[in-house]
Amino acid sequence: MRRKTGLLPTGLSVYTAFVRTYSFKEVIVMSVALNLQARIQNALADAVRQASLAGGWALEAIPLVELEVPREKAHGDLATNIAMQLARDAKLPPRRIAEEIIGHLNMEGTFIETAEVAGPGFINLRLSNEWLYEVMRDIARQGTDYGRSRVGEGQRIMLEFVSANPVGPMNVVNARAAAVGDTLANLMEAAGYDVSREYYVNDAGRQAGLFGLSLLARYKELAGIAVEFPEDGYPAPYVTEMAKVLREEVPDLLEKPQEEQEAFCKRWGTDRMVALQRDDLAAFGVEFDVWFRERDLHKSRQLEKVIDYLDDKGLIYEQDGALWFASTRFGDDKDRVVVKSDGLPTYITADMAYHWDKYRRGFDHLINIWGPDHHGYIGRMSAAIQALGYEADSFEVLLLQLVTLLRHGEKVRMSKRAGEFVSMTELLEEVGKDAARYFFLMRAPDSHLDFDLALAAEQSQENPVYYVQYAHARISSILRQAEEDSIQCPSADSADLGLLQSEQELDLIMKMAQLPEEIVLAAQRREPHRMARYAHELASTFHSFYTHCRVLGEDEALQGARLALVQNTKTVLQVVLGLLGISAPEKM
Repeated sequence: MRRKTGLLPTGLSVYTAFVRTYSFKEVIVMSVALNLQARIQNALADAVRQASLAGGWALEAIPLVELEVPREKAHGDLATNIAMQLARDAKLPPRRIAEEIIGHLNMEGTFIETAEVAGPGFINLRLSNEWLYEVMRDIARQGTDYGRSRVGEGQRIMLEFVSANPVGPMNVVNARAAAVGDTLANLMEAAGYDVSREYYVNDAGRQAGLFGLSLLARYKELAGIAVEFPEDGYPAPYVTEMAKVLREEVPDLLEKPQEEQEAFCKRWGTDRMVALQRDDLAAFGVEFDVWFRERDLHKSRQLEKVIDYLDDKGLIYEQDGALWFASTRFGDDKDRVVVKSDGLPTYITADMAYHWDKYRRGFDHLINIWGPDHHGYIGRMSAAIQALGYEADSFEVLLLQLVTLLRHGEKVRMSKRAGEFVSMTELLEEVGKDAARYFFLMRAPDSHLDFDLALAAEQSQENPVYYVQYAHARISSILRQAEEDSIQCPSADSADLGLLQSEQELDLIMKMAQLPEEIVLAAQRREPHRMARYAHELASTFHSFYTHCRVLGEDEALQGARLALVQNTKTVLQVVLGLLGISAPEKM
């Protein structure tokens, strides 16, 4: 059975982008699938050159050969309108040009089986199944490196995400940011970028101060001292629990002067909370390369240095006793105060100093994942980036929408412990790390997410993460049975892959062939949800194959080819689940 469906049902835009941006030799990738279209485009471009020389066409330049998947399967796997693009310069009918191009087309190494003229001058191409079999060999050779590429060319990326104030436990919104940021970093690394994960600890601002005052108030209450709780403080029970720990560790705190008590509680409290947040994130499978402390910016006088730098460029002025940054010169809607009339710096001053520090550490591109309430902050930070001498497009913000927790259709409002929110710890206790990460990744980051706790905890194929993991466990069971029956499982290099002819077999190989493109698209478009969707599609394609194609007990040669196919599927599922930060169970 020859493959009758299109080459890439998900689209071809990524390949076209490669050819536009790089020469074929510059795009060094580790995938037959990722190189296939570039090969075909190059072969067609060479055929155009040869045909134009032979026919004496007066071409000013050869346009990019664009390929698309025909809507009708009967029209082949790929089609191009290059002949129609050339008609004006060549002064020939498009069909004549298409015939000449086909006559000079060298199909060697392109997996093109046939090329024919259609309609007003389209060139329709059909591919042989051999390219799919080569993908099989590709996966077997590369193992869990399959899908990785060098498209990013080692560009240094700083990805800052979560960065929750160190004033309380991680909540579900922080958990979504952690899942999205960590998975995006995984994808970008797989696409050849040099990514550093960073957490910005806002431990020098007003909220950190209020948290310290709240902790001190609870400490005094535990000591029998009546105090007025700070306005806008943190009354949740976790503050009292931390105050109990502080009394055990520092029983003589109240012997210090009041100012020292406040400073100590602010530092001790934020440090303790950062340690708890770090543990929460580690349990969620998220590790940061750098935990950057805001207080270090203040200690090293980086805020004063960034103001001096901008002042030397004529971008700082004084008005109403405050210092202002002339951010409107760089597209902001109004100028911004950097030092208030009371002499205290504003939030943007610390943020400017922090981002300046990022660039000076050698990063080429900065990506921040912020909440939707930061939308208005993007313009002022972009202005600051440009004022500091960097390109506006080197700074990027992804806005992450909020999460609504549901249980059996009812909104979950309160935490059993914190009284104000559902913590990450509670979420993981109820649904587990794998389900939590997958559910957070099922929707685009800029889409609101309804998280169904009951479905996430369900052990059935209605639960999407269970459905995906079950595909891996099912394959593992097949391979275990083969081993128990002393059945040799050949690699794709030695199996007779030509026996894989059914629609379900070819669909499964095709789906695996799409992984390199999906990784690059997800990385470049900042769409980690693509990988969650791909994982589900791959699992679905495998389950369909399993339903229609018996693996064990077939003719030895066919059995071997199908065993190679399921082994490759297991490898690709491991790659995908690894990118998502989800385990690949052998049994379920």
